[in-house]
Amino acid sequence: MGHGIWKREIDNVLCYVNSILIFNKLMISIQQIRSNSDSVKSALSSRGVDLDLDKILQEDTKRRNLISEMDSLRAERNSVSQEIGQIKKEGGNADEAVAAMRKKGTEIQALETTVNLLDEKLHNLLLELPNIPHNSVPLGNGEKDNTIVRQPIAPSEFDFAPKTHSELGKLLNILSMHKGASMSGSGFPVYFGRGAQLERALVNFMLDHHINIHKYTEVFPPFLVRKESLITTGQLPKFEDDMYRLRDDDLYLIPTAEVPLTNLHFDEILDEGDLPIKYAAYSGCFRREAGSYGKDTRGLLRLHQFNKVELVNFVTPESSYEEHEKLTFQAEEILKLLELPYRVISLCTGDLGFSASKCYDLEVWAPGEKQWLEVSSCSNFESFQARRGKIRYRRSEDRKVDFVHTLNGSGLATPRLMVALLENYQKENGSITIPQPLQPYVGCEILEC
Repeated sequence: MGHGIWKREIDNVLCYVNSILIFNKLMISIQQIRSNSDSVKSALSSRGVDLDLDKILQEDTKRRNLISEMDSLRAERNSVSQEIGQIKKEGGNADEAVAAMRKKGTEIQALETTVNLLDEKLHNLLLELPNIPHNSVPLGNGEKDNTIVRQPIAPSEFDFAPKTHSELGKLLNILSMHKGASMSGSGFPVYFGRGAQLERALVNFMLDHHINIHKYTEVFPPFLVRKESLITTGQLPKFEDDMYRLRDDDLYLIPTAEVPLTNLHFDEILDEGDLPIKYAAYSGCFRREAGSYGKDTRGLLRLHQFNKVELVNFVTPESSYEEHEKLTFQAEEILKLLELPYRVISLCTGDLGFSASKCYDLEVWAPGEKQWLEVSSCSNFESFQARRGKIRYRRSEDRKVDFVHTLNGSGLATPRLMVALLENYQKENGSITIPQPLQPYVGCEILEC
């Protein structure tokens, strides 16, 4: 066989190996669906997901049959190649054998093209599958079936009718939705004076707490990422319509710092001795909220641009649920220190985010709005994101390589935190008492009209 044929053969083998890696190491693995299709169907059904797993298995069977056929043809071609060598060694005419070998090569190439198309089809089907809920997640169809885990600080009673944050922002001249809308459209707030200072104070206070108390490594990440980064964390392809995308570059504005933080270790093998790895980052967050039509959009309740401090952990599978509880408590501490009424909600299967195996929401009480507002989601993704991003670690004991588990939580998002702070700390005259932990950052004790 000539140099060109050998090169093509090596390329074919590499392509075949790569296709195996795709289905062994991304998303819900195809092996899990093959061996436990009933349990996977049941788990997805509990999430309210109606996907045709039988179609995936049919395509997978077709693909495996074609690969088996290719392997047989390759074996036959190798046998013919050896035959050619023997004929030429003996001085005979090998034209007929060479023609037979070329025919096998043409058949193999045709099968490779078909397999590559099936690889892409299966890959895209698997990308649409959400994560499998952990067995501790309560069953349910939606928000009404979520479970209150604890409520450490109960709402306070007011002896006057509390104003909304929008009313307070206007009264104190610290917040304008109108000016943001005039330059950018709805969902883009503008903070003024002490309002801007209070926003900055919240970010700095939260970062300082997580870094100094819980030993997170601070990161200041890019706000623009490639498509592959969003596939890793699960925003793409399913939530394409909720993303802001640049027209002239294949880049997306991040919906959360979770995306760049998780991709810090894309396609890496970490050492078990370095785990857990914990990152904290401030970022702007950008969301089109294409699927939120009809939801409450008053004031700061639902925005297209907002600020958030994000926590991301890389941990071993054995420790991930213990670390998940720790992460949730770390996010809660911010609310405790600010003495804001809050509760912890365990999301049911029907309300889980796409990538999560388990999730706690932290909700803070807004007396002016008269409702609980989510300020953080603390999720355990198990190996779901790690598979998509090929993020692995080498075990200390046996040196085997496995996928890490990734955790993520807002620590916290500022808009609804600002809502709760203004509304809970307001006085009857509209002034705002600044919580003690924030006073060094703001430089005053009261925001006055």
